[in-house]
Amino acid sequence: MDLPGIRIWIAFYLIGFIIVAWAVFVAAKGVMIWVCLLLVGLVLGISFVTVYNQVKMQTARLEMQRRLVEGLELGSSVKEETQNTR
Repeated sequence: MDLPGIRIWIAFYLIGFIIVAWAVFVAAKGVMIWVCLLLVGLVLGISFVTVYNQVKMQTARLEMQRRLVEGLELGSSVKEETQNTR
Protein backbone atom coordinates (compact mmCIF):
# COMPACT_ATOMS: atom_id res chain seq x y z
CA MET A 1 0.00 0.00 0.00
CA ASP A 2 1.14 3.49 -0.67
CA LEU A 3 1.24 6.24 1.97
CA PRO A 4 -2.17 7.87 1.22
CA GLY A 5 -3.78 4.44 1.46
CA ILE A 6 -2.35 3.93 4.93
CA ARG A 7 -4.05 7.10 6.19
CA ILE A 8 -7.41 5.85 4.97
CA TRP A 9 -6.87 2.45 6.61
CA ILE A 10 -5.93 4.05 9.94
CA ALA A 11 -9.08 6.19 9.92
CA PHE A 12 -11.22 3.21 8.89
CA TYR A 13 -9.94 0.96 11.67
CA LEU A 14 -10.15 3.70 14.31
CA ILE A 15 -13.80 4.27 13.45
CA GLY A 16 -14.39 0.51 13.42
CA PHE A 17 -12.72 0.13 16.82
CA ILE A 18 -14.90 2.89 18.30
CA ILE A 19 -18.06 1.22 16.97
CA VAL A 20 -17.07 -2.18 18.34
CA ALA A 21 -16.06 -0.69 21.72
CA TRP A 22 -19.39 1.10 22.00
CA ALA A 23 -21.26 -2.07 21.02
CA VAL A 24 -19.41 -4.10 23.68
CA PHE A 25 -20.14 -1.44 26.30
CA VAL A 26 -23.85 -1.42 25.49
CA ALA A 27 -23.99 -5.23 25.32
CA ALA A 28 -22.35 -5.48 28.76
CA LYS A 29 -25.31 -3.56 30.18
CA GLY A 30 -27.62 -6.09 28.54
CA VAL A 31 -29.61 -3.68 26.39
CA MET A 32 -29.98 -3.64 22.62
CA ILE A 33 -27.94 -6.80 22.12
CA TRP A 34 -29.28 -7.23 18.57
CA VAL A 35 -28.05 -3.73 17.68
CA CYS A 36 -24.62 -4.55 19.11
CA LEU A 37 -24.40 -7.78 17.15
CA LEU A 38 -25.51 -5.98 13.99
CA LEU A 39 -22.83 -3.31 14.44
CA VAL A 40 -20.09 -5.84 15.12
CA GLY A 41 -21.20 -7.89 12.11
CA LEU A 42 -21.18 -4.82 9.88
CA VAL A 43 -17.71 -3.77 10.99
CA LEU A 44 -16.32 -7.29 10.54
CA GLY A 45 -18.05 -7.74 7.18
CA ILE A 46 -16.89 -4.41 5.78
CA SER A 47 -13.37 -5.10 7.03
CA PHE A 48 -13.32 -8.51 5.36
CA VAL A 49 -14.62 -7.15 2.06
CA THR A 50 -12.16 -4.26 1.95
CA VAL A 51 -9.17 -6.44 2.80
CA TYR A 52 -10.26 -9.02 0.23
CA ASN A 53 -10.59 -6.32 -2.45
CA GLN A 54 -7.16 -4.92 -1.59
CA VAL A 55 -5.60 -8.38 -1.91
CA LYS A 56 -7.32 -8.91 -5.27
CA MET A 57 -6.17 -5.50 -6.50
CA GLN A 58 -2.58 -6.17 -5.41
CA THR A 59 -2.47 -9.57 -7.12
CA ALA A 60 -3.94 -8.05 -10.29
CA ARG A 61 -1.30 -5.31 -10.18
CA LEU A 62 1.50 -7.86 -9.76
CA GLU A 63 0.12 -9.96 -12.61
CA MET A 64 -0.05 -6.89 -14.87
CA GLN A 65 3.54 -6.01 -14.02
CA ARG A 66 4.62 -9.59 -14.72
CA ARG A 67 2.92 -9.53 -18.12
CA LEU A 68 4.51 -6.18 -18.98
CA VAL A 69 8.05 -7.39 -18.34
CA GLU A 70 7.49 -10.84 -19.81
CA GLY A 71 9.79 -11.42 -22.72
CA LEU A 72 12.17 -8.65 -21.79
CA GLU A 73 15.65 -9.80 -21.01
CA LEU A 74 18.02 -7.87 -18.85
CA GLY A 75 20.61 -6.30 -21.09
CA SER A 76 18.99 -7.32 -24.39
CA SER A 77 19.00 -3.71 -25.60
CA VAL A 78 22.69 -3.45 -24.73
CA LYS A 79 23.43 -6.56 -26.82
CA GLU A 80 21.50 -5.16 -29.77
CA GLU A 81 23.30 -1.81 -29.57
CA THR A 82 26.72 -3.46 -29.53
CA GLN A 83 25.82 -5.66 -32.51
CA ASN A 84 24.54 -2.67 -34.49
CA THR A 85 27.70 -0.65 -33.94
CA ARG A 86 29.99 -3.42 -35.23
